[in-house]
Amino acid sequence: MEEIKLHSSNQKAPVKGIPIGVIGPRETARKIMRVLQAFPSFHGIAREYALEQEAPRLAAQLASEVEVIVVSGPTPYRLIREETELGVPVHFVPLTETDFYRALFRIQKKLGSLDNVALSVDSISKQTIKALLKDADAERLSVLHYDGQAFAPVDQLISFHAGQYEAGASLGALTADPLVAAALDRLGIPCEWAAPTDQNITVTLERALLSTETRQLKEAQIVVGMLNVDAFTRLIQNRSSEHDIQKFKLEIHRILLDYVESLDGYLTHLGADEYLFFTTRGIFERETGGYKSIPLAKYASSSLGLTLSMGIGFGRSANEAGTHARSALRRSKEAGGNTCFIVREDRTLIGPLEMAEPVEYDLSITNGELLKRTEDAGMTSGYLSRLLSHVARTGSLEYKVHDLAAILDITIRSTHRLLLQWMDYGLIEIAGFEKVPKGRPRQIYRLTFLAETIGRE
Repeated sequence: MEEIKLHSSNQKAPVKGIPIGVIGPRETARKIMRVLQAFPSFHGIAREYALEQEAPRLAAQLASEVEVIVVSGPTPYRLIREETELGVPVHFVPLTETDFYRALFRIQKKLGSLDNVALSVDSISKQTIKALLKDADAERLSVLHYDGQAFAPVDQLISFHAGQYEAGASLGALTADPLVAAALDRLGIPCEWAAPTDQNITVTLERALLSTETRQLKEAQIVVGMLNVDAFTRLIQNRSSEHDIQKFKLEIHRILLDYVESLDGYLTHLGADEYLFFTTRGIFERETGGYKSIPLAKYASSSLGLTLSMGIGFGRSANEAGTHARSALRRSKEAGGNTCFIVREDRTLIGPLEMAEPVEYDLSITNGELLKRTEDAGMTSGYLSRLLSHVARTGSLEYKVHDLAAILDITIRSTHRLLLQWMDYGLIEIAGFEKVPKGRPRQIYRLTFLAETIGRE
């Protein structure tokens, strides 16, 4: 989700979100941090380790900086619980059958077939392995199960798998620990790591969010929403009679009432094409899947053929929330409509949320210096909103001049002038050229200031 400061000059840096600590080996920690980008309420602080025994020390260091900690698995979680008293909730990403299914499939591709093959396996019970193989129709696979202590140290697991392979008892290994997998790879032993899925990590992060003190305090916070029907005048003019117009308005009102009822909220019509509603932050977050999508917009588009612009305001008072809702709605209209933005109590902006069209990427811009540079470069809030909305929907970072002119709704000449300014401030660069039958090649511009946001270098 995109997060920017509305007024960045001479102000403190915006609060990035609820601080959450992430502890694990490099691969797992970075995977969790990537999934964490879909949670605008969180600000992640990662600590990577090479040995699981480092986890308690890292957790103790993080405890004073964060409200909750998520660790990569049950073993470091156990060590943290046994050796520390942190005073903040600690959660771990559990191992599931899905993780081992994926690892089993990958090692099958390496070995060619699992018939009459033996594999060494750790971190999963014999009963579960048996059920997995039956479901996968791989019962002819022999499993050498690690029967040592629960939450065994990494060196013991490495010795187990290496011993089975060197003795000729197994042709490969399945492990739940990336450190074990890395060590076995260095030894030349075929191995697959049962990495946690994004879904398992998401579930853990949702539980972590619910356990934070900030989240619990904000659960009942009042949220103000403003809705605007896009191109309402044109829609009305297409109706053949006053009777049809009134029926159309009533149908819009009914759809909005049903939606606000699902939020356990209150709706009022401000007149013409605008509506106001109130709900609580906890309910709104759950109904939007953590500020990801607005189901109402899809239904309105399919049933009435209209699009909606929405602005959501959070605030420390009803007046502040209402002011922020109006600001968010203005951003949505500037982006061309059919979108939703949220302005939080610290005046940062989240969005765009998915409406009738799918959003491919969540954008998050928190660098105040970068945002000040966009303002100095002549990138107005309207231009920025339109670019963010288009990039979020398409994932594209490279555009020709006429593409940008259409997105920004300005002339080609004005677009050329802006591009020169943005290049001077290092916001964009020339990524290449497109050959045309006649004339000079067309330049292709890359939005470099958004590249890091969606994980592209």
